[in-house]
Amino acid sequence: MEKLEHELWIVQAVNAAFGPAVRAVLHALGRPVPASGDVIPDFLVMSGLIVLAWTILCLVVRGQLSVEQPGRLQIMLEDGVRAIEGMMHEYIGHTAPRYLAIVVAMFVFTLTGNLMGLVPGLKSPTSSLNVTLGCALTVAVYYHIQGIRAQGIGHYLKHFVMPPGAPAFIAPLMLVIETISHISRVLSLSLRLFGNIFGEDLVVLILFSIVPFFVPLPVMFLGIITAVLQAYIFVLLTTIYLGGAVATEHEKQEHGDMVAGEV
Repeated sequence: MEKLEHELWIVQAVNAAFGPAVRAVLHALGRPVPASGDVIPDFLVMSGLIVLAWTILCLVVRGQLSVEQPGRLQIMLEDGVRAIEGMMHEYIGHTAPRYLAIVVAMFVFTLTGNLMGLVPGLKSPTSSLNVTLGCALTVAVYYHIQGIRAQGIGHYLKHFVMPPGAPAFIAPLMLVIETISHISRVLSLSLRLFGNIFGEDLVVLILFSIVPFFVPLPVMFLGIITAVLQAYIFVLLTTIYLGGAVATEHEKQEHGDMVAGEV
């Protein structure tokens, strides 16, 4: 893999501009500093580009927002947000808009990160386990915090040891099972996204190194489909985990009655 890859010019530029300052900070903090090479890794540079690009886009769109005459970009963004909000409403209920920002942010970041590897001169930050694990941990910490806020810490922690209908004597076993379950969620979110995007980028890179023109194009088209699908799966699982954390017993009962009525 290292032999196939070449250093990106934008990573070199960022390290030339900010590398000395970062080295000085790391040295002052007593952290190990690479003797040679880039001190700022490529996945951080690519992630920073995503944040910068979307920040600029949002500032531009905000100045052009209109209720009477919305532009095409505004309509497209509004339709995308409505689609995500509709998905969230199915799993979370009427409180879904409270959590819209984090879910939309995750979708935008993962989708953009997935697609970046198909652009010459760029690289998918989501092909790095550091990035996908960071996203998964963010989701896990967020839905636990929101679950505690929605149900109270005592009632929320009770579900880890005594799910509804479970006898009290299996509480220690349930605590172990629930702990493993929530850890596996982090692993599932991070490894699934990392594995798919890393594999896709690797195939495209190998094909470009062998036949640099038309042969990689079908794989790149499939890469677009994979990028969108993996971003959707990530936010879908995020929504499901969030819905399970914030739903109260009354809401779960209402949802169960609604599903039974639909059937």
